[in-house]
Amino acid sequence: MTPVELSRTVLHSVRAAVEGGELCVEPGALPERVVVTEPGPGGCGDYATNVALQLARVARRRPADLAEVLRRRLLEADGIDDVVVTGPGFLNITLADSGEAAAGLVTEILRLGSAYGHGDALAGQVVPLRVPYEVRAEVVADAVVRIVATQGGRAEVGHGEPVNLRPVPAPEDPAPLGADAAQWALLHPAPHDRPRITADHLVQREGNPLFRVRYAHARTRALTRNAARLGFGAEPGPVDAREVVAALADHPRILTAAATHRAPDRLARHLVTVADAVLPHLPTVLPRGEEKPSAAHRARLALAEAAGTVLAGGLSLLGIDAPEHL
Repeated sequence: MTPVELSRTVLHSVRAAVEGGELCVEPGALPERVVVTEPGPGGCGDYATNVALQLARVARRRPADLAEVLRRRLLEADGIDDVVVTGPGFLNITLADSGEAAAGLVTEILRLGSAYGHGDALAGQVVPLRVPYEVRAEVVADAVVRIVATQGGRAEVGHGEPVNLRPVPAPEDPAPLGADAAQWALLHPAPHDRPRITADHLVQREGNPLFRVRYAHARTRALTRNAARLGFGAEPGPVDAREVVAALADHPRILTAAATHRAPDRLARHLVTVADAVLPHLPTVLPRGEEKPSAAHRARLALAEAAGTVLAGGLSLLGIDAPEHL
């Protein structure tokens, strides 16, 4: 079961509880979709959702009580092994076979390519962006235009008052950093943080987040080339890399949040999370010594390619090149 399929399963359980009289919620008040993410602190299982907290007000019930109703419904669904309620009403879901869920996610990413994570959260909406004549504001607005488009919306950039997008200006001209490092320097910090226009963004070391993201992407591409020389290719399958899977599964939510909050920095930080999750996994992809390519190697390669796809797509939205070699 992929995260998208799980989201639909949770939503189906919500609607079934309403139809069964266990929840009193007007049909128009039901969410159009449910977000599932990696469990937070104190959570457990493969995925978590706060849908019970979202519905508590309109259902006029305690979130924990509502979560218990949904827990019983979800336990009846195919592909779900266990559901635990934690905190004020979070549903923590363990899939029947998390390895198969990873395979489904990877298959979806490789099928959709750079369109993975695109949705319709802003379908038909026009997002007006009024920015000052300042380099960082212009760069942020340009990225927001691309990110909003991934969610079906259209952002229109204008200048003059009243300004509704005013990130803290760059302290100096970022052009000497070069196009890619300048983009990152202006987009990676939160809008209320002053960007650092320093040579640190050019250093090819682990301490440079931009380098880690681009290096992780280049390594995934190199693995594909090297695997082809060894006579095998990617084939999605069960794989033990929960942090990578969780980061990739969270990509659609991050894109939606970045679009709705006009916040490219959220996407930039998410790419760092994906890179940091996948880099330790990459040395296990190719056979070593006398090993022959196996189903496990093909599944690991597919996961690496999926991570590379997400990294390349995210960098493109930020206006940054994703090199094949680094």
